[in-house]
Amino acid sequence: MNLELKDKNALVCGSTQGIGKATAIMLAAEGANVTLLARNKQKLQQVLEALPNNNQQHNYLIADFSNPEELKNVLKQNKLEFHILINNTGGPRSGAILDATLEQFQNAFAQHLLCNHILVQHLVPFMKQEAFGRIINVISTSVKEPIPGLGVSNTIRNAVGNWAKTLSEEIASFGITVNNVLPGFTETERLNEIIKIKAQKADTSIENMTEIMKNYTPAKRFAKPEETASAITFLASNKASYINGINLPVDGGRTKSL
Repeated sequence: MNLELKDKNALVCGSTQGIGKATAIMLAAEGANVTLLARNKQKLQQVLEALPNNNQQHNYLIADFSNPEELKNVLKQNKLEFHILINNTGGPRSGAILDATLEQFQNAFAQHLLCNHILVQHLVPFMKQEAFGRIINVISTSVKEPIPGLGVSNTIRNAVGNWAKTLSEEIASFGITVNNVLPGFTETERLNEIIKIKAQKADTSIENMTEIMKNYTPAKRFAKPEETASAITFLASNKASYINGINLPVDGGRTKSL
């Protein structure tokens, strides 16, 4: 299927590893001009070199989402003409919600919702001008079912989900769609951290906890980042022009709700 992404400009956040990196590579392979956005310059340069390039214009921007004002300044200093925005940020630290500090909630809210909002406010005017826009937020299945031990994440992810749904209704008439992709257990550094913490709490080995968590999923395995990236790339295309305001789990069937 030709996803018709040639000459489309995509900004991919959190694109130095995991799902973000896989998405950047896949969008580039489909012909998009990709701009990477993350905080580590060395890693950004490495991913930039790995992007498929057939006379495309790839680039990167450096910003730390823990500082929304820094992100604002970076955006003001650069020409922002993007048809596709992939909002993707590493999740908050795990832990019981009762143990969470106010600072943890504030930091997560800034990194996830405020930075998403800053990006949208800067990029939507160009999308309206082009009568084409795709905003895809990589969130979590906790939007549908809270995940035990991820108190702060469960709270903030749902805030982002409702923000996105509201936004999808406001800008759909301009040819802009807003959708959420909800990854399940995916082979990333984030999942490795969660497995390690769960293993320690259960006083078991990492290998045993890995098998236990795989068995939570009907597919009996973890996802590859590329599998989630495939869903994101489709939603970013013209083929998905009438899909708007949805939460799409990519979880191997783990989520019990519809």
